[in-house]
Amino acid sequence: MPAVRTCSKTGRRCASGASAETTYRDMNANTEKRRAPVTVLGLGAMGQALARAFLNAGHPTTVWNRSPDKGADLVEKGAVRAATVKEAVQASGLVVVCVVDAAASQAILESAASAMKGRVVVDVTSDTPEKARAAAAWATRNGIEYIDGAVMVPTVSVGTPEALFLYSGNRGVFDAHLPTLRVLGGNARYVGPEAGMAALFDLALLDVFYSSSASIVHAFSLVGANGVMAKALLPYVVEFFAIMPGIADMLATNIDNGKHPGALDNLTMEATGVDHIIEASHDRGVDASVLEAVRSLFRRAIDAGHGADSLSSLAEVIRKRAAR
Repeated sequence: MPAVRTCSKTGRRCASGASAETTYRDMNANTEKRRAPVTVLGLGAMGQALARAFLNAGHPTTVWNRSPDKGADLVEKGAVRAATVKEAVQASGLVVVCVVDAAASQAILESAASAMKGRVVVDVTSDTPEKARAAAAWATRNGIEYIDGAVMVPTVSVGTPEALFLYSGNRGVFDAHLPTLRVLGGNARYVGPEAGMAALFDLALLDVFYSSSASIVHAFSLVGANGVMAKALLPYVVEFFAIMPGIADMLATNIDNGKHPGALDNLTMEATGVDHIIEASHDRGVDASVLEAVRSLFRRAIDAGHGADSLSSLAEVIRKRAAR
């Protein structure tokens, strides 16, 4: 009968001659008897929500944070607090990173590059597509499987069936870990093999969110300056937004086709509406800088010959400006 010893990395007993790494691999593969262990690096509000979702689903969870004072409640729930990044990484085959930006994420990963080898990193840190691509290239050079991710819900929605998470990278790696990733959000969407795709979709959707939110706040401010409560306008805002999916579909079709028929709408007509909003705002002392930026964009498009074209023709001006 072989001698038995304790593997320091896992705290489990293993046969003499078997490495802690072998035991770690067995532990990760044995998903029928127990859920796969995971590691979460970064315990900001979102990182804690991710770790909590894993714990609630029964995954052995190891956590690490640069400031060790965070996550006490996670430890009380059963999480293991690692003293170092290396120790945290060695505990699991799947490592989820959620920190402030790509620079912080890269510094953390590089600090334990040798321990990362052979593992899967799912980085849900929000940053630019180019930085996601650079991180993926670094991971490949260091023998690490890299999946870029994007959390498209607030912390309170993490762990729910409806929570939307976007992922990009190696499809086989994503599929292999999909059951675990669905613990974070049941609506786990694979958006493509290119590493920066999840980050690109993340920022594009946030573009919609921030722009539309600023517009809603401006609209509420405009009616408020006229003695009307925001809640009085709210039902009409909700009803108005019901038409947006159809408009978005039309805009996307026009932009992809490179054609902008103005039979139903045209920039000259729409620009007049923007002028009216700006005038009404100034009449009541309401800041109109958001709409003034929109008007500037409209005017550039009209000057470029798109006055009779659809709103989608704004893309031609935006793209040309980006290409300079």
